[in-house]
Amino acid sequence: MKKSILNFVTVVALSGGLLTSCSSDDDKKTPSSSFVADAANFKGTITDGEVVLDASKTYKLTGAIKVENGATLTIPAGTTIEGTGGTASYIAVAQGGKINVNGTAAKPVIMTASVKEAGKWGGLVICGRAPINRVSGGASTATSEVAELTYGGTNSADNSGSIKYLRIEYAGAAFNSEKEFNGLSFFGVGSGTIVENVEAYHGADDGFEFFGGSVNTKNLISIGNEDDQFDWTEGWNGTNENWYGRLDFGKGNRGIEADNFEFGYAFTPIANPTITNMTLIGPGSTAAAANFAENQAIKLRRGTKGIISNVVLSAWATGIDVENDETIAFVGTALKVNNVNFVTDVPTQTKGKKTDGTSANVSAVATLSAAATGAGNGVGTPTWATGWSVGF
Repeated sequence: MKKSILNFVTVVALSGGLLTSCSSDDDKKTPSSSFVADAANFKGTITDGEVVLDASKTYKLTGAIKVENGATLTIPAGTTIEGTGGTASYIAVAQGGKINVNGTAAKPVIMTASVKEAGKWGGLVICGRAPINRVSGGASTATSEVAELTYGGTNSADNSGSIKYLRIEYAGAAFNSEKEFNGLSFFGVGSGTIVENVEAYHGADDGFEFFGGSVNTKNLISIGNEDDQFDWTEGWNGTNENWYGRLDFGKGNRGIEADNFEFGYAFTPIANPTITNMTLIGPGSTAAAANFAENQAIKLRRGTKGIISNVVLSAWATGIDVENDETIAFVGTALKVNNVNFVTDVPTQTKGKKTDGTSANVSAVATLSAAATGAGNGVGTPTWATGWSVGF
């Protein structure tokens, strides 16, 4: 009898402990955000908690969404966000904020515009705490040219969230030489941020631009953006795999525009990304200069370093253009494009110009390989792009 009572007491005690434990766990759950997402009028500032969107709704982005320090915006697979407010409508993640884009190949997240034309909404801006070089040494901070948020710092491993299977369409705008919206802008974003399977399609400025930081990427597509398909500056260091870029829609500039820093060619940390497997397709070597003024697959200037490997280039007036003494000094060592396949219609493979404007022999910047496959399938659609991307 005593044994039965003891067992009963033990069960009650354990049950109470479990109830207490469950209650304690519930108390530890992240509280819901005070921000309420209105799908018909999606704008405002998320200051706390986590906002999770509903994939069954189309969110009309009527103004700016800002995700502040300590807050998170989570976007499930299959969600559509539709910019309706021109360049006043954009999504910006501040330092310490996070965005989680949880798309899949079958159900990508789509950020688009109500009017299917380039520049009809602002784009996605992410600001982190990783180093930039606007002041030599990497400890500087700055204000983003759009959204006016602080970026930069000393945390190379800073985490701004996770972006997977995202398509950004019809974004971007060039207000002036110092203020531009791109499809996706990385301002001092750290390597703790995951960026995989993202497309920037038919935007009014660059597809992707990196302003310093150390974020790594995998499987990026940039098609038909009206300036450069990819752009980096301010000391960006990142490791990247599978980039595909193509000019389209009768307007555009370079495949890649790469700087260390415009106002300090030797400022540190020096831009030094690694890119493995890349395809860039141009408008043709004789395309009208009025529409394609900078008909160069890869422009390397203002002191950048970088190692790019397994590259396919097609239909450009110039393949690889290297400019400025500081950049030329790295040619063949810290600045190199390895295993390049000039598939067709690239009459000038390499070109160099010193800071004083005189020409330089930079042929050592490239090694050639007819076996190079670029982003995975030469000039064709990469297998990893199937199902979630557009424009091929």
